[in-house]
Amino acid sequence: MLVDTHTHLYSDQFSGDIKDVIQRSIDSNVDRLYLPAIDSKSHKAMLNLEDQFPEICIAMMGLHPCSVGDNYKKELREIETWLGRRKWVAIGEIGLDFFWDKSYTTQQYEAFELQIKWAKELDIPVVIHTRNATEEAIQLIEKWKDQKLRGIFHCFSGTAEQAKRVIDLGFYLGIGGVVTFKNGGLADVLKEVSLTDLVLETDSPYLAPVPYRGKRNESCYLELIAQKVADIYGTGMVEVSRVTSENANKIFGEFAF
Repeated sequence: MLVDTHTHLYSDQFSGDIKDVIQRSIDSNVDRLYLPAIDSKSHKAMLNLEDQFPEICIAMMGLHPCSVGDNYKKELREIETWLGRRKWVAIGEIGLDFFWDKSYTTQQYEAFELQIKWAKELDIPVVIHTRNATEEAIQLIEKWKDQKLRGIFHCFSGTAEQAKRVIDLGFYLGIGGVVTFKNGGLADVLKEVSLTDLVLETDSPYLAPVPYRGKRNESCYLELIAQKVADIYGTGMVEVSRVTSENANKIFGEFAF
């Protein structure tokens, strides 16, 4: 069995066929789907999906860096309220994104650090998003590091040296469809680290693996990502499934198999 540690199946892109999408995931041996939050606009859809498929879909709570804007303090207050209402497997996805816009750089750092603080207080992991900000995110985690701080660098796209620093901090590398891209460079990075340092993800509906690149991604395509990882390490799908699923269990705890 495989675990998709990062999938946005509550996206509007799945509104017309979500039951079929979930069934295809199950049929492909992807039997646990972790749903990272974006912002208040998506909370209802995310939580409804969790309610609809409670045995397979598990939600997180957090503010995505691309959703940090003029109303970010209001967004953070809502997240803090949600964190007090129930138990969560993680705070995510959170982090830094300097690809589209750097207008809210200071606010992104503030939101990131506050959510790290909450995760440590609740003793739950964080799921980190970085784009054009891998080094900055690593440095911030190095600043906050203690025995409680742990999690996943989602959609890792850094260098081998950065990968080793992330692992030394006690974090896992989230590996998705990019690993199948011919010129993605991620396969070479993985050769410098161990399979035991990885978890698998799709980031659906984004970043579909080859041969579906450019199309809507689905959690059932995790099999293609796992096969590519197996090829890189010269091992079998059973071993990749076992190791990465065990890693997901270590991060998310009792909610995972």
